[in-house]
Amino acid sequence: MTYDEIRKAFLDYFAAHGHKIVPSASLIPNDPTLLFTVAGMVPWKGILQGIEPAFAPRVADVQKCIRAGGKHNDLEDVGFDGRHHTFFEMMGNWSFGDYFKEEAIMMSWELLTKVFGLDPNRIVVTTHFSDDEATAIWKKVAGKDAIRLGDKDNWWSAGDTGPCGPCTEMHYDMGADLPGGLPGTPDEDGGRYVELWNDVFMQFDRDAKGNLTPLPKQNVDTGSGVERMAAILQGKTDNYNTDLFVALKSAVSDLTGVRENADNTTSFKVITDHLRSVGFAIADGVVPSNTDRGYVIRRILRRAMRHGQMLGYRGALLSKLYPALIETMGDAYPELLANKKRVIEVIENEENAFMDMLQNGMKLLDAELPKVNNGVLPGDVAFKLFDTYGFPVDLTQMILRDKNIAVDVAGFEKCMSEQKERSRADTKGTRILWEAQTDLPATDDSSKYAPDTQMQSRVLSILRNGEFIKSGTAGDEVEIALDKTNFYGTQGGQVGDMGIILRGGVPVMNVLETNRVDGVVVHKGMLVADIAVGDIVTTQINEIVRQQTARAHTATHLLQSALQRVLNDDVEQRGSKVSPDSVRFDFSFGRAMTAEEKQAVEDLVNKWIAADMPVKHEEMSLDEAKARGAMALFSEKYGDKVKVITAGDVSCELCGGTHIYHTGEIIKAKVNKEKSISSGIRRITMSVGTLAE
Repeated sequence: MTYDEIRKAFLDYFAAHGHKIVPSASLIPNDPTLLFTVAGMVPWKGILQGIEPAFAPRVADVQKCIRAGGKHNDLEDVGFDGRHHTFFEMMGNWSFGDYFKEEAIMMSWELLTKVFGLDPNRIVVTTHFSDDEATAIWKKVAGKDAIRLGDKDNWWSAGDTGPCGPCTEMHYDMGADLPGGLPGTPDEDGGRYVELWNDVFMQFDRDAKGNLTPLPKQNVDTGSGVERMAAILQGKTDNYNTDLFVALKSAVSDLTGVRENADNTTSFKVITDHLRSVGFAIADGVVPSNTDRGYVIRRILRRAMRHGQMLGYRGALLSKLYPALIETMGDAYPELLANKKRVIEVIENEENAFMDMLQNGMKLLDAELPKVNNGVLPGDVAFKLFDTYGFPVDLTQMILRDKNIAVDVAGFEKCMSEQKERSRADTKGTRILWEAQTDLPATDDSSKYAPDTQMQSRVLSILRNGEFIKSGTAGDEVEIALDKTNFYGTQGGQVGDMGIILRGGVPVMNVLETNRVDGVVVHKGMLVADIAVGDIVTTQINEIVRQQTARAHTATHLLQSALQRVLNDDVEQRGSKVSPDSVRFDFSFGRAMTAEEKQAVEDLVNKWIAADMPVKHEEMSLDEAKARGAMALFSEKYGDKVKVITAGDVSCELCGGTHIYHTGEIIKAKVNKEKSISSGIRRITMSVGTLAE
């Protein structure tokens, strides 16, 4: 069975057994403790823990997942065996207080043996040593004597306290010619017996003393990896030899002109795996960056690029392979095609920046290698590669692995820690330095609202490492002031634009942050080419980030109106942070909101989004704005001329930020958390756009 046939057979089976079939949730989880959706249960966590109501008694889905950051990290193992992936698909069926052990086990067994046609004699099952019920059910349903194991293998919990319970696992015998023993034996990891299904029975609530109390609603949480199932059904011991990966590896061969062999198979595995992670993550709204999930995706993309170069290929890689990803997985995940233009553009920008970075960084590395003693690159050199050229330490390790040279990681981390301390001290200092430039004219940023994303400017000043300089070189981290710009500098709670600065059509600087210091707009980022005061350059904002930020800002206005309608008219804004597709809103209110109130606010905002109301951007006198009843922020100072943003008939505010033109552009809103930050002041966070979806 192919991947498409496996997904269809799974979903058809559970649809026939009364399950509501739902599409995969986003890779960006509604959970601040996770960078990505790392398991099939993540979207249902609130329901399974009893925090959210279930919208259906039984559900089935195929969930896209990424494990490549934090404690959920399979990145370093990808490419060196046949079973690790950063991106994978998880099939799952869920019972929210409906069926329990017997029906779950019966359906698992029937699907595996009747629908997928697996040999019953090659399936080994395990249960928890305390779970007599599940053990007896297996004997009744399949005639199987379960192997009974302990907490490590067959017990699930959400933490030290809370929902928990036993689980039963199904393992498949891949053949006596492979090494390895039965589950629970010392050589269980040899590869012969492969776990292919897990049924978790959320049966108890555990208190701080370890006491188990039966839950009033007992849930079932199951999971089975599509990649592993495909390998078993297609008779492969390596997931990368299944039909989907064979097609992707063929595309890699066509692009690079290199055929897969025993010496380069690791690179083919890395590239095809990383193509899926990067493509799906960016399609879901992740923007490569130097922080959080954006940093993880940037690392994965660069790791794939390096393996492309190890194949002897020097051009754009994942952006060229993305159409092959659509071809192989687009039917199951239509968001790949829907976001094709944006995804390819984001990947291309990253690839271009990486190739410039790699070229410059390799010069430094080649110069340092003759100085290496005892086969270890000093930590300060590895840090210089990171700090100056953006080389993650794992990329340096990868490059040196073939040369049998290690990296002093402890020394690298020491340099990193020292840099962070300097950065904390310098953040305030750079602002003081800009404020001291009294002869520097205010930046003309009147074009920051213009739809045209490019404009010509002149470099007025360059700040590097606390000193104003006449010119900077590739790899420098700098702050630059221009005579005019269309970048929006951080102001009024809205984060600044990102983008690039070009000279003669060629990028010279990646702008990662834009701030305002008095009247001067400061562009902060890394140079990818030399630049000097007086240079004529072109500023180009990142349209994707601008759009994401604009819709989040308009959503903030809708959120305030919704809070006033649901709570009371006295609710006032007390601060905000508007980031791409993310809103943090502080407001005056004397108590915690109820779950019903939060839902009512979310529903009202989404109602206004669905209405696709026009959003007017108007400039007028302050008196005229007041006459219209435009809302003003408590802490803002306004001039004689103000900008007024009006969304349909529900919101009218004085605001100098960037906004969309129809509420429908917001797509969707999701209220996440609400909490107290001080006496009488609450904070609510909301995701919009792709994050909310």
